[in-house]
Amino acid sequence: MKRQRIFFSALILAFATTALVRADEITDWENIFLSATVTAGTAPYVATRYAAILHAAVFDAVNGVDPKYAPVHVAPAAPPGASARAAAVMAAYTALINIYPAQKATFDAALPGSLAGIASGSAAEHSVSIQRGIAWGQSVASQILAFRANDGANAFLPPYTGGSAPGQWRPTPPAFAAGVGQVYATVTPWVMSFPSQFRPGPPPDLTSPTYTADFNETKTMGNITSTTRTADETLYAQFWQNSTVTWFWERVATSLSAQRNFTLADNAHLLAVLSLAMADATIATFDAKYTYSFWRPVTAIRAADTDGNPATDPDPTWTPLIVTPAHPEYPSAHSIISSAATAVLANFFGENTSFTVDSSSMAGVTRSFTSFSAATEEIKNARVFGGIHYRNSCNVGQSVGDAVGAYVLERALLREPGIH
Repeated sequence: MKRQRIFFSALILAFATTALVRADEITDWENIFLSATVTAGTAPYVATRYAAILHAAVFDAVNGVDPKYAPVHVAPAAPPGASARAAAVMAAYTALINIYPAQKATFDAALPGSLAGIASGSAAEHSVSIQRGIAWGQSVASQILAFRANDGANAFLPPYTGGSAPGQWRPTPPAFAAGVGQVYATVTPWVMSFPSQFRPGPPPDLTSPTYTADFNETKTMGNITSTTRTADETLYAQFWQNSTVTWFWERVATSLSAQRNFTLADNAHLLAVLSLAMADATIATFDAKYTYSFWRPVTAIRAADTDGNPATDPDPTWTPLIVTPAHPEYPSAHSIISSAATAVLANFFGENTSFTVDSSSMAGVTRSFTSFSAATEEIKNARVFGGIHYRNSCNVGQSVGDAVGAYVLERALLREPGIH
């Protein structure tokens, strides 16, 4: 530990005269994290867990210096005078080198600049304060990592191939891969009491009017060669598929927080609540998906002659616009997780907030909205027009996500009594 203190002292002194321009340390490391998810090709459901670990560590580190809220896990106990900025940097760094050890060189390269920004400029902090913040941030992140080490996300499960009866999920073309994300159905939640807490009722019966209408809408609008779908509908179906929900909504959060001049503590709180809501929404999603194991449109449309419904006609060569994800259809993961995210963002910024969403893989393509509900409506359409979901699954998903988001807002990281 003494050698480590000497190392960080040297970093602080070496870069103390470097002038850096940045937003704040939390948003800097948020961008580093999002870039790391892209570099690693992190699956969307995995990214929500990683974001929650990162932002739980950063939040508890910052909140431990100047306690205002109930913690995620680590009680506020920072050394007197510790730097909240240094604590945030070291918590983020410690979390990320554990989450993405293969990218440690990238994080190592970013660390000195972050510390330099704290030790220099008009808002420079004392080296003792920075040292104390570094030690506290590292301690908090280590505790958060230990806290989540046995949450079930790394459990081994045999390959899931579903069933062959009408309505049952089975591997889909072109890869015909076994189901992914099943382990997330039993991951320990962050705020929810248990994974099935917001489990919806079952999908509609295959001969019901709801299923019939949904089947035919997706068959028409989601076909890769659809002549009914507009160019803009095709574009946004592809747009919402080409980044993770973590990328979309955490980028929106930091953009809006910059516009509102959020403080370091404000950003720590915002990103922690947002990431916890998305992580729990992911758990709720996979609990429902693997409970009901409902078939995807590409399976249902090609095998409609087996569903017992005279109003659904088969098309053995039907292909969706978007490649079907390798997990059951009901309910829509994007609808659940995005609705949980927008519930949180609407609470922080107001429902009728204008914002723009960008993509990690479609350079120059953005989507702009004047409300969070407008965005979630487009996402629901995108999943149907992409040919990978039914309308009911998206509507149910939105309801589940709204409920998860509201629950997290009611229960997590609440302001402590008497603190203003």
